[in-house]
Amino acid sequence: MDIVKLIREKDMLGKTLGIEILEAGPGYAKTRLVLDQRHLNGVGTAHGGAIFSLADIAFAAASNSYGIVAMGISVSISYFKAVTEGILTAEAREMALNHKLATYLIDIKTGEGEAVALFQGTVYRKSSRHGAAE
Repeated sequence: MDIVKLIREKDMLGKTLGIEILEAGPGYAKTRLVLDQRHLNGVGTAHGGAIFSLADIAFAAASNSYGIVAMGISVSISYFKAVTEGILTAEAREMALNHKLATYLIDIKTGEGEAVALFQGTVYRKSSRHGAAE
């Protein structure tokens, strides 16, 4: 099954937030979010949850790109810069992969390439495949 299609159709939070998947391939994905009023927190900067969700969808696309169901078991994020408008991208890259675990680093940047945050995540790779009856 096409993981990009699956996420676009089934990830309701991503749809609600307006997160787009720009690219995806084995162990890699890039997502984008155009900031608007619904993404801002009480002090007018991009909500940490919106930034986290952008990175998390890139993480999901990259880690599930092999067709094997991968579920996050540990994630962390460090925020570097507050932003109030513009475009954010999250680029996920696979750092380690074995039959049960995989680890990814996701860089979140502004449209101008300024670092906003760094997300690290590890997934557990299940024995089932996407689209297979469980």
